[in-house]
Amino acid sequence: MSKATTIGIIVFDEVLTAEVMGPAEVFGIASKSKALAGSKVLLIGIEPQPSIRTDEGIRLLVDATIADDLALDVLFVPGANDVTELLQHEKLNAFIQKQEKSVEWLGSACAGAFVLGNSGVLDGKQATTWFGGETSLQAQFPAIQVIHDRPVVLDQRRITANGGLVSYRAALVLLGKIAGVTEAQAVYDTLNMDRLGTWTEIEATIGEAQ
Repeated sequence: MSKATTIGIIVFDEVLTAEVMGPAEVFGIASKSKALAGSKVLLIGIEPQPSIRTDEGIRLLVDATIADDLALDVLFVPGANDVTELLQHEKLNAFIQKQEKSVEWLGSACAGAFVLGNSGVLDGKQATTWFGGETSLQAQFPAIQVIHDRPVVLDQRRITANGGLVSYRAALVLLGKIAGVTEAQAVYDTLNMDRLGTWTEIEATIGEAQ
């Protein structure tokens, strides 16, 4: 039996590209399978604008906004180099609190954990953030059980992760929870994740003679 799933990813100007594209690509690929037939990924803007520009300068079209009445199965909040304005965004905070009551999973990457923490939805839960930011997360939100030195943390319908390409790992873990290990591995294989290699291998290739 297929499980149509709607993945909502919060987007805004200066969001980090990889943290949007990780879950978007993983679940976009999975939506073509029988297990998740009919699934879709929505990029949800926090302002009434048709597109956003990421921190790396890539423009992304927005599918919906937090002002819309959305039925989501997963809500994922990526990070940015500075999330101060997001923490002060009352409508975003209210949207997260509302969605938390109905979604199957609530997730974040990088500083997105600060946004979730600000809304109170990580209180009493284990969570992580960008590597090196764990102490700040704990100091700012003492009700969170912050986990250090772990790329992805799961706790009661919550998934939080380090930033950057670790968002792909988090998305694969989440996919495995929703659709099973076999489906997650199929997407992992499609992305050729095992062929990325270590920095030592990449550096060696750079140094190869032409």
